Amino acid sequence: MSQVLSEALRLQREAAELGFDWRHLDELWDKLAEESAELREAAAQSREAAQDELGDLLFMAVNLARHLGVDAEAALAGANDKFRRRFAHVCAAPDALPPLGDPARLAAMEARWIEAKRAERGATP
Repeated sequence: MSQVLSEALRLQREAAELGFDWRHLDELWDKLAEESAELREAAAQSREAAQDELGDLLFMAVNLARHLGVDAEAALAGANDKFRRRFAHVCAAPDALPPLGDPARLAAMEARWIEAKRAERGATP
């Protein structure tokens, strides 16, 4: 586990051992939503405020992972792999995409992303 994720998990476990922990999973979902809203507000203020609030959101995500019994680093590694696979599909035929700067390019790329997502899930288009 990365040092930063490990430290967040250690701090949370230490606090939990002393009784400073969430009692119900619903409380964690609410706190995650609160941190997301605070990040959105902070992003309009300054980079420093956004960094502070993003840190809080990430810390809360690690805390949620702990409560769900999920390895946060493994979850992020899986998300990285999933993005890598899907983005490879998006970029598979670059000449078929509208050129850079064309507003239609993003929509075409998003359509390919959805194709990749459906293919991974075994769904039909």
